[in-house]
Amino acid sequence: MKGAMPPRPFMVPGPGGPMPPRQQQFGLVETRPPLAAVLRPRFNIPGLHPSAAAAAAATGAGKIASTYDLVEPMRFLYVNVVKARDLPVSATGPIDAFVEVKLGNFKGTTAVKAASHGPSWQQVFAFSAAHLQAHVLEVAVRAKDLGGDDLVGRVGFDLAEVPVRVPPDSPLAPQWYRLETRRGEKMPHGEIMLSVWLGTQADEAFPDAWHSEAHAAAGPAAVASTRAKVYFSPKLVYLRVAAMGAQDLIPHDTSRPMSACVKLQLAGQVRRTRPGAPPGAPNPIWNEEFMFVVSEPFDEPLVITVEDRVAPGRDEMLGRIFLPLQAAMPRHDHFGKPVEPRWYNLTRPSDDPEKKEVKFASKIQIRMSLDFGYHVLDESTYYSSDLQPSSKPARKPSIGMLELGVLGARNLIPMKPKDGRTTDAYCAAKYGPKWVRTRTVLDTLNPQWNEQYTWEVFDPCTVITVVVFDNGQIGSKNGGGPDQRIGKVRIRLSTLETDRVYTHFYPLLVLHPSGLKKTGELHLAVRFTCTAWVNMMALYGRPLLPKMHYIQPIPVMQLDYLRHQAVQTVAARLSRAEPPLRREVVEYMLDVDSHMFSLRRSKANFYRITSLFYGFLAMLKWYEGIRSWRNPITTMLVHMLFLILICYPELILPTFFLYMFMIGLWNYRYRPRHPSHMDTKLSHAELTHPDELDEEFDTFPTSRPADIVRMRYDRLRSVGGRVQTVVGDLATQGERAHALLSWRDPRATAIFIFLSLVVAIVLYVTPFQVLMVITMLYLLRHPRFRSRMPSLPFNFYRRLPAKSDMLL
Repeated sequence: MKGAMPPRPFMVPGPGGPMPPRQQQFGLVETRPPLAAVLRPRFNIPGLHPSAAAAAAATGAGKIASTYDLVEPMRFLYVNVVKARDLPVSATGPIDAFVEVKLGNFKGTTAVKAASHGPSWQQVFAFSAAHLQAHVLEVAVRAKDLGGDDLVGRVGFDLAEVPVRVPPDSPLAPQWYRLETRRGEKMPHGEIMLSVWLGTQADEAFPDAWHSEAHAAAGPAAVASTRAKVYFSPKLVYLRVAAMGAQDLIPHDTSRPMSACVKLQLAGQVRRTRPGAPPGAPNPIWNEEFMFVVSEPFDEPLVITVEDRVAPGRDEMLGRIFLPLQAAMPRHDHFGKPVEPRWYNLTRPSDDPEKKEVKFASKIQIRMSLDFGYHVLDESTYYSSDLQPSSKPARKPSIGMLELGVLGARNLIPMKPKDGRTTDAYCAAKYGPKWVRTRTVLDTLNPQWNEQYTWEVFDPCTVITVVVFDNGQIGSKNGGGPDQRIGKVRIRLSTLETDRVYTHFYPLLVLHPSGLKKTGELHLAVRFTCTAWVNMMALYGRPLLPKMHYIQPIPVMQLDYLRHQAVQTVAARLSRAEPPLRREVVEYMLDVDSHMFSLRRSKANFYRITSLFYGFLAMLKWYEGIRSWRNPITTMLVHMLFLILICYPELILPTFFLYMFMIGLWNYRYRPRHPSHMDTKLSHAELTHPDELDEEFDTFPTSRPADIVRMRYDRLRSVGGRVQTVVGDLATQGERAHALLSWRDPRATAIFIFLSLVVAIVLYVTPFQVLMVITMLYLLRHPRFRSRMPSLPFNFYRRLPAKSDMLL
């Protein structure tokens, strides 16, 4: 790419040149594109008159607005077709008019307005200035129902006279233009209202415009799927339902003991209780609590059914009730009054639904609440992008801004060779509840998007996810198919320096049953800006999740189920948007299958743990060298240090923390200069055995033919998935300890080494015996003086970055 200056280890070979080592193929490539933040791009548009280019440069049109300074400017010719009036009529009445906008070989048309004297279209066309093939823009009004020449009238514009608009200028006001004949003569009737201007991708008309790059998309649905859009996840809340007991249940068959259980159903979520106790009693007691994921506007009712198990696989309904979610008590924190259970009448199958009053009815006791104090987890907590609670009053203030510039991609693999096309690529990104999707660039392996998006940041210890997909709605001979994944990039914000622009080519890697495949490189520009330094530093001592997760924790097994339901809810809601953000995109971004067993991931987590012991082994080796007098001078110095520390034990802790401070300062020279990315060596993805990949991509349950093998295989994978999670947790804790002095999170390391210096000074001036007494009194304090919330060091440690977000 022009302007890119990759560093020495990442040289990309030209055609016929030597291939780099395998590890370098999967590394980052730093670039220096001509962004508006540091350079002023030259205003040079093919087909534009030199005088117009000079005028545009004089007015500053060659410079993108400050809010759009992370992408290269792309010039577009915009045509806003508003409406027409006083059009001629045919012999049968008003014509069915539409507008055709033509510039060289590019042609776009509006929808046909049937039988109207004053049709209105309200449509914007955008022609890329890099592919202008003519000096004259032609806007023609045509009639669909006329035979032969369907031209009603036309208007021509010389591109040298087209004005230039630079945001934040107000939109250009449309004007009425008299229609002309083919010979250029003014027509006595017929006018069209439109506006024409030159602008950039920062123009507010850019997202909804018809782009000349999408001229090959057939049909309105295909054209709509190529546009850039912004989506928001639905507001998710946990619904807590407790089935306490029932009274006066009447079984259908009184000759056998009743085995009553409760079925709770909310949309596609179904939960069941165990049979009530005591068995066979008409007043069973369950005391079981379940949680569901619900989304605003809470229009789905909760269906509670009491069933009698009469035979294996056969249940008879004893009663049912439909409860609206508005009947649940909202809970925003744990300080409110406890939720009281309520009795509800059950409707039996034999009851007449038209009767308003029932003299006798079975009852069920339900406790139901909407817990707004939790954050509904739809992502893994290791690389989550949002940690805010569902309750608005409990949310933290913003501490900064995240800006992402999606510049382009290169060397993508052809995704549609059977259809005679290359790749119709688009990007999607998620941070917090906001999802963005770039426009689709058709039929190219090196797309250029140059689109910029912005998010508010509420916590620096979060991760933004960017994926690249091939648009399956374009160019497929078999109709619209699923969008195919090309690759994924994850960037942890805490590893970024503030106010610095990172521009890199990120490798796009996808695992297939045949092995690891590099599908291209994604060019991104990222900037994290902090607006509240004190609040951001204070966050490192606060809990990662809202308080309710610690005051009333949710069991791990239930969290996995709730996360699955949250992903399905988000995917279903976003797939109903227009254009839809398809389910396969949402599930890929949220890592819906990350909990499944993988022998490759298990090996990676195991070696992550073993790598943490390298420092301990190095210390043992150093001690062995001291003990064996390999270097007599060093051994003598160590003996002198031990004697000093024995004689003056109060110097032990100050020396230790001062040593931590000096190591942190020394490692500052070797701090990471690039954002983290997918590490193929850490993921054990390069040399994985094909049989292990076949196991990883196997369906669940397995597709093995033998029933016994299937049962054992599924059980092994389930147990192995739990072991994998535990091993990953252990590796994460160790890597967080290593991140204290590695400057991977510059703010956390700065806080730690500063506190180490402060502690060293305090411990130096304070008698050692006093410190020991205070420490013991603090550790052995009464439970009344303890808090159930995590301590400040624990919260700081939980926020340190690990390598879990770098795993494939």
